[in-house]
Amino acid sequence: MPDNRISMRKLNEILRMHFENNLSIRQISRSVRVSVGTVSNYLRLFREAGLQWPLPESLSETALASALFPDAPSGRKGLIDPDWSLVHQELKRKGVTKHILWEEYCQTQPLNAYSYSQYCHRYKVWRDSRKRSMRQHHKAGEKLFVDYAGLRVPIVNPHTGEVAHKAQIFVAVLGASNYTYAEATLSQKSEDWLGSHA
Repeated sequence: MPDNRISMRKLNEILRMHFENNLSIRQISRSVRVSVGTVSNYLRLFREAGLQWPLPESLSETALASALFPDAPSGRKGLIDPDWSLVHQELKRKGVTKHILWEEYCQTQPLNAYSYSQYCHRYKVWRDSRKRSMRQHHKAGEKLFVDYAGLRVPIVNPHTGEVAHKAQIFVAVLGASNYTYAEATLSQKSEDWLGSHA
């Protein structure tokens, strides 16, 4: 099974690029923005299913999914929710997004997975039902919350194309209005920290 289940639109694009444009797996991977392994696995599944390009117009998405995933339960008897508490924990890790988790979820439920928009909606409903928070009231202009964002942003030299520095992103938010100020600095040293405050 592929590393990530992809949309039928992306699958058609992969097949078109492979069969009509004769692009390499790496070129397809960069163009469609999925991993090399996913492209390779889908092309293998396509060959193993005995399908031919171009796909017949009469072939539905369900029939295509059944041909690619013969071991999956047949039909969409019911959509299956992922473990939302696990999703919630995974989202706390750096670099993990809802889209990545949705693709992994689709891998485990190829025919019984929610669409991405429904996945996000159902996660929000689950999260809001468990949200325990203490409401804080801030007077306008009284408090300013400041910190550096976790990930650094590369600064590219326009002449050479090389990454010259990795900028730290200073963020300040007013408590009452949530107005936000962000500034890129070269470091978190005290002179940059104080300069950002000014």
